[in-house]
Amino acid sequence: MNLTDTGPSAALREIAYLLERSRSEPRRPMAYRKAADVYDALDEDRRAQLAERDSWSELSGVGAKTAAVIAQASAGRVPDTLARLREEDEPVPGDDTALRAALRGDLHTHSTWSDGGASIEEMMRTAVRLGHDYCALTDHSPRLTVARGLSPERLREQLDVVERLNEELSPFRVLTGIEVDILDDGSLDQEPELLERLDVVVASVHSRLKDDADTMTRRMVAAVANPHTDVLGHVTGRLVEGSRGTRAESAFNPEIVFEACKQFDTALEINSRPERRDPPSRLLDVAVERGCLFSIDTDAHAPGQLSWQGLACVRAEAAGITAERVVDTWPLDELLAWTRR
Repeated sequence: MNLTDTGPSAALREIAYLLERSRSEPRRPMAYRKAADVYDALDEDRRAQLAERDSWSELSGVGAKTAAVIAQASAGRVPDTLARLREEDEPVPGDDTALRAALRGDLHTHSTWSDGGASIEEMMRTAVRLGHDYCALTDHSPRLTVARGLSPERLREQLDVVERLNEELSPFRVLTGIEVDILDDGSLDQEPELLERLDVVVASVHSRLKDDADTMTRRMVAAVANPHTDVLGHVTGRLVEGSRGTRAESAFNPEIVFEACKQFDTALEINSRPERRDPPSRLLDVAVERGCLFSIDTDAHAPGQLSWQGLACVRAEAAGITAERVVDTWPLDELLAWTRR
């Protein structure tokens, strides 16, 4: 996804994107995106002064590597780091699948409003460049304080931001949403009035992941049956690799949970994150047999991660899941008719 603008800010952001896409350690792309933010905040006179002295690294938040990118891009060059990353960039596995070609959007993403690494605008403009028709913004709910979950007041403020951004990005649609915690009793961690206003609600378990199977089954079924829930997110909660280490699957009765998904018309998420690969293949088979709908989502916390949908498409096609059963292959009007059912 080469950017046509080769100015310093665009070059820094494309480097961050390519690092995220290739699963770099998160602090590296964050450094390039921070430098882009610093550069964008400068007025033209200040930029001219720094360029004349080649003193970009005197700025707080700009180090030697990011300063070199700014200097080279300011001189009209493709920065060396960007050229190398473009050369090394490889297709994401699954990008050539029929299912990936059928996808119109992504229903699970995060921004700096909670624990994401980029602004709402940068996330959504990246989704536009990836060819999406729509993309849901689903920052975390209040209980997940470690992820700066959105209070009702902050969520209302975010809705106003999304409304303004939609005016700029039309016909692309930023879908209002939330990844809402499934609480211990199966209720959802946000005011019902606010959940009613949102386009997409992804309900996920983030706590008490080691509860016994009966408890977890009742908890998930209650959430799936909630009329506000559209998607059941990363259902087992497992981690199979990555910087956070590994985590075993939560225990629950998949036949009961997936039957509830079918009966209450709630989609089961196929999470694209490489460290999750959730649900496992054996549970995907159960969900297919039960007749579930699915949502293929990135759970992206940074722009480069929005390109990971192909990873889940490979697993979905191996399970025999066809495009018509994947809700984010549907046209926007059809998708919204389903979420507002």
